[in-house]
Amino acid sequence: MWKTILRRILIMIPEIILLSILVFLLAKMMPGDPFTGSINPRSSPSQIHHLMKLNGLYDPWYQQYWNWIVHLFHGNLGESYQYHEPVANLIGQRAENTLWLSLFTMIMTYLIALPMGMYAGRHEGQLSDTLIRVYTYVTYCIPFFVILIIGLWIFGYVLNWFPTTGSVSATANSGWQILLSRIYHMILPGLLGALFSTVNIVQYLRSEVIDAKHSDYVKTARAKGVPEKQIYRHHIFRNSLLPIAAFGGYSITGLLNGSIFTESIFSYPGMGLLFINSISYRDYTVITALVLLFGILNLVGTLLSDIILSLVDPRIRIK
Repeated sequence: MWKTILRRILIMIPEIILLSILVFLLAKMMPGDPFTGSINPRSSPSQIHHLMKLNGLYDPWYQQYWNWIVHLFHGNLGESYQYHEPVANLIGQRAENTLWLSLFTMIMTYLIALPMGMYAGRHEGQLSDTLIRVYTYVTYCIPFFVILIIGLWIFGYVLNWFPTTGSVSATANSGWQILLSRIYHMILPGLLGALFSTVNIVQYLRSEVIDAKHSDYVKTARAKGVPEKQIYRHHIFRNSLLPIAAFGGYSITGLLNGSIFTESIFSYPGMGLLFINSISYRDYTVITALVLLFGILNLVGTLLSDIILSLVDPRIRIK
């Protein structure tokens, strides 16, 4: 397995190089520049021209790309044009918030989806199964940002149960207060994100449970007198988790990818909101760094998914 992992990592190298070139070129092809209106709304064209020349934005694209790569290998992602601080520090600050929110969302997703999928598959054709399927179909048809806006309006503004912006209350000044405030700010966006994310897991698990409970090994277990609860717990549930385990790597790496819709609608200061703001202000250094990071995480997620699937199912070995 270790040889396979090393080979897959080596294959990722040209993929990352190609990705970095595409990301850099697409960022440079964006209309506008990062300086117009950012310093002074009445900045003269000569001032903008001087700043563009000072930052090397008039150099040929290949020279700009080479300088970016050299700095990248030295651990320097550049300086943000908008925030005027190193990009690495900026991403590090936002990554913590995104990690907290994504981790909470993923935990709630599996806590909701696994029991629902098992229950629907076990009670196939009954009213409870029909209600769960209606829930998944309706949730799947509604765009994610609509769910977020409706949830924000009902629970944030109408009922006023949860905060609607930020990640920590300004009045929190101690360790426990900051932790509780962070959790309180994550509940609404995390639950809304989890309810949307449960759809695929519930549908996959329900289908696998239905297939598994009619399989030969389950019939054999019933014929031997194994209790029904034990059959579902030790036989059906374990085998039904295999397709879901295939997405495990993407779930892990997705912790740092952030949710653009969630963070934008809730003004949650994570990497998703940082990405949207960077596009608005043509902050090329932040855009290229974030997109490259997201791409690398997706490549790593593919490898992790294969590894997790091979560990869950001994019959499968990555080659």
